[in-house]
Amino acid sequence: MAINKTVNKSTKSHAAMRNCIEYVLKDTKVAEGYCYMTGPSPDVITWDSVYKSFLDEKDLWKKDSGRMYAHNIISFHKDENITAEQVLEFGKEFAEEWFKGFQTLVVVHQDKEHLHIHFVTNTVSYLDGYKLHTSKADMEKMKSFTNDMCKERGLTIAQKGKHFDGSSIDEGEVIAWDNNTYRLLIDENKKPFLVDCILAFLNVIKVAFDKDSFIDGMKKLGWNVVWSDKRKHITFVDEQGNKVRDTNLSKKFNVKISKEDILNECERQNAGVGLSEKYRQLSRELEREISVSGRNVGGSAEREKGIKERLTSARDKVQEHVEEKESRNKKSQNRDR
Repeated sequence: MAINKTVNKSTKSHAAMRNCIEYVLKDTKVAEGYCYMTGPSPDVITWDSVYKSFLDEKDLWKKDSGRMYAHNIISFHKDENITAEQVLEFGKEFAEEWFKGFQTLVVVHQDKEHLHIHFVTNTVSYLDGYKLHTSKADMEKMKSFTNDMCKERGLTIAQKGKHFDGSSIDEGEVIAWDNNTYRLLIDENKKPFLVDCILAFLNVIKVAFDKDSFIDGMKKLGWNVVWSDKRKHITFVDEQGNKVRDTNLSKKFNVKISKEDILNECERQNAGVGLSEKYRQLSRELEREISVSGRNVGGSAEREKGIKERLTSARDKVQEHVEEKESRNKKSQNRDR
């Protein structure tokens, strides 16, 4: 099963293009040198040589403005029967056919449990200087072309409402994002506080044992929780004043979040049965999508580091509440005896 996605980050500067090329060619991600470039290419593929090659074509055709590059990712399911070498061949054929006439860097990443290919394409054609334009209709055709290539190779075809093994996706199970939600994960300019909020929620809900511990855990992560018995919905407010309603999180991430759901999860925690599958699945999907896109959650590396530190602090704080409650329960049981 191959999933084709277009990364819609800002692509209108030399710096953005250089950073993207440098990212996809990181040694820690590109094992065994599985990379390739279509069109005029340097003798040795490095981020600097590819970057300069892209600039040379733009300079040749006097088109060094506007959208600089396109970034696409094709991800294969972790259980797909395909090797890194075969993935590279898949990527070569895809780039040479779909981006015909445009320099395209093709790089296989093996740093995750699933293989995936990054395509970085120069938006200026080396054949005639025309600019690359991709419409929504083109993106749908791109997905169909990817499926056709999978079919030719005997690989699994992505089917709406189906898992990799062909079984049906249960209602409420998170398996894929709509286009707008995916952009939240990959585009640092697209309301990163929404992603911060859902990450904070998921880290707190798996250890909170009552309303107060949930609110306290969220506060430790920089989110105040407006929870009133007079109001049906909850509102989360971060340190910058950004507000997120529970219904907005539910809609964006395709999983129900409400007062009732939070209290039910607290009951599960107290009963020792663990987090609901819908939230565990959501956590896995978020982690996978963010890792594939290479996005720094919440924007800059410094902000991401701060979020991780707050998450660790919150987990420790909520765990203290859990231990304190267990200790009180044991003392109460001893007195009853």
